[in-house]
Amino acid sequence: MENKVVQTLARAFVQLGWRCVRFNFRGIGGSAGAWNDGVGEIDDALAVIQSVRAAGEPFMLAGFSFGAYVASHAAARLADDAKPQRMVLVGPSTAKQPMANVPADSVVIHGEADDVVPLAATFDWARPQSLPVIVFPGVGHFFHGQLGLLKNTVVQELQPRLPL
Repeated sequence: MENKVVQTLARAFVQLGWRCVRFNFRGIGGSAGAWNDGVGEIDDALAVIQSVRAAGEPFMLAGFSFGAYVASHAAARLADDAKPQRMVLVGPSTAKQPMANVPADSVVIHGEADDVVPLAATFDWARPQSLPVIVFPGVGHFFHGQLGLLKNTVVQELQPRLPL
């Protein structure tokens, strides 16, 4: 929740006028519970989504690294009429966990020099879905020195576009 990439995503969403909810997965920071290999963490995300949906608000879903894995599976488990409007996945954990497929309009951003999740693993996941991947040249997993570019890219990708 306090990760600088997650904070940057939150700032992008707030700039676009969205209410932003960040949370720690179980066992992280002050959160109760213990690591659950992704199973419980997906349940945690679904509980947060349910809370947001109970307020009657549309929502977007974003995640960084393991959080992108969780977001992909949480979205896949939602009913068709309860899906997020858009998804943003940054440095998705495509090498260590089996990511779920995501909608074609999802925004996927990855650093070319990511030393935690190889870019090739994200291409291997995205390719069968014909899903574009925005690559930041020379950038590592934590987007050091490029958080402004990350924020601006997310804002640009999510801005409503005028019809041609």
